[in-house]
Amino acid sequence: MDRALANLAAMEYPGRVIVIGRDRTGSRTAVIYAVTGRSPSSQARKLEWREDGVWVRPTDEEVLKKGNPDLLIYPAMLFSARGVAVSNGKQTTDVRRRLDEAAGAGPAGVLAGSLSGWDYEPDAPIFTPRISGCVLPGPEAALSIIKRGAAGEALRSYYEIPLEAGKGKFVATYDGLNRDPLRPFPGDPCDVALDAADAAGMAESVYEALKPGDGGLDFRVAVACLLAGNLARNEYETAIINRYERT
Repeated sequence: MDRALANLAAMEYPGRVIVIGRDRTGSRTAVIYAVTGRSPSSQARKLEWREDGVWVRPTDEEVLKKGNPDLLIYPAMLFSARGVAVSNGKQTTDVRRRLDEAAGAGPAGVLAGSLSGWDYEPDAPIFTPRISGCVLPGPEAALSIIKRGAAGEALRSYYEIPLEAGKGKFVATYDGLNRDPLRPFPGDPCDVALDAADAAGMAESVYEALKPGDGGLDFRVAVACLLAGNLARNEYETAIINRYERT
């Protein structure tokens, strides 16, 4: 396994993952979103490119109905001239709206302002954390996680992400152990190295890092990567790997 992604590869079941960093030349910002799933309804999904971003869509409507569609179908990445919003739920729309409205706010401020009305997901007994991120021109970036506290309160953390050539940070929804109930991602964002030359290579490296070990179950659903230069001039490159198709 590529040691650049060792922190991610060590996680048997991370749930959903957001990576933000810079490519190895330092000229483009990388935003990567990965989906893994254990249940049939979680696996009956794919990532789909649309004009305004990347969306989570069903592959089997009937299987998906056995889960909670409100938590399973959402925009994973949304683009605008002001930056990129990414998350594991419908809060992505609010993050992008805040990007467009809060000129002059830093990335952590954008996340704090846009997520103030959101808590962790209502999927008891797991209470999946909401993970989100944004990239602003400059470039500047931040990640956040909202998880449930012992008394049911929402614990909110925001992290400014230093953008350095060939480096990135990631957060996931879970701690990486496949157990019941699943436990939330602990601590601060983890380091990764981003060695691939293009979006397709970055998506492939993350998809391979999520590959199960010997005898393990394959929980991979999809990975999407955006490499952004100047979004205002539509300077970006994308790649999507779904379990049974690549675009």
